[in-house]
Amino acid sequence: MEELRSSGVQLLKSPTLKNGDVARVANGQHPTKSVSYTLWTTMDNDSLNVPSTDPEAAGLVEERSEYDITVKLFLLPKSSLLDWRRHLQDAIAAVLQELSVDSIDLLIVSFPGVSFDTDSEEKTGGCGSNKVQATESELLDAIIDVWQAVEMLQTNGVVTKTGVAEFGQERLQEFLPKTSRRPTVNQINVRDACVVPESIMQFAKQESLELLTHSDCTNILPRGTLRDLLGDGPNGAGVLAGPNSGGRGLRGDLTPEWVVKYTAVVRDRGVIEHKGYFASAELSKEAAS
Repeated sequence: MEELRSSGVQLLKSPTLKNGDVARVANGQHPTKSVSYTLWTTMDNDSLNVPSTDPEAAGLVEERSEYDITVKLFLLPKSSLLDWRRHLQDAIAAVLQELSVDSIDLLIVSFPGVSFDTDSEEKTGGCGSNKVQATESELLDAIIDVWQAVEMLQTNGVVTKTGVAEFGQERLQEFLPKTSRRPTVNQINVRDACVVPESIMQFAKQESLELLTHSDCTNILPRGTLRDLLGDGPNGAGVLAGPNSGGRGLRGDLTPEWVVKYTAVVRDRGVIEHKGYFASAELSKEAAS
């Protein structure tokens, strides 16, 4: 496939701004850190755009019907299970706004604490640390709660097809009976193995599930990586304060919450016209020393 354009931003929630503020930092796009980030950002409905966005640059070139739009949401390990439904809504809203559309064709949700393993079909963990502080029962309840929100998006016409990621047969057997609208896709990461286990293939066929493979890391945005991206280091955006920031920047402990990946492919040409990421993190205030 030919790739025409790639874009993406990070979202930073911070109590050092107003409550509910979000900072957006374009991938690798920031001016010199000798200039305060407040001079190249703009506030928009309690959100801080970093850098200032160009609303005319967003959107698809051709008619919406000419595209297949796929979105994958990664809920991250340190995020609160109680916030997952809100994270889903925020992520979908960000993509719809970026592409200037009102619907997507396929939504896949990846949950922390679950990763596919070709030997045991499924295990907790994953590349990086993907563990979640919850029992299996609590995790299933949280997954069902998010899925109810996914079903609502499908009912309202925002999403056409839905999918999950990294579900083995046992988890699918627990999950599917609790859904009103079943996923049609199960995306799995077989990593170094080239063959999908026969057992999950047979089960997917029985349940009319399409099996897709991928190479995404389930813990796609570790805390340290995000701090490097937003910090005062040589490759950072200078949004976060650090030893070289001269007192400028936001201070606090950074916790990634979610990442969403999206692609818009022109159907008749197989061209990726838009490809990008959004991410969200919470910046908590530093404890008084």
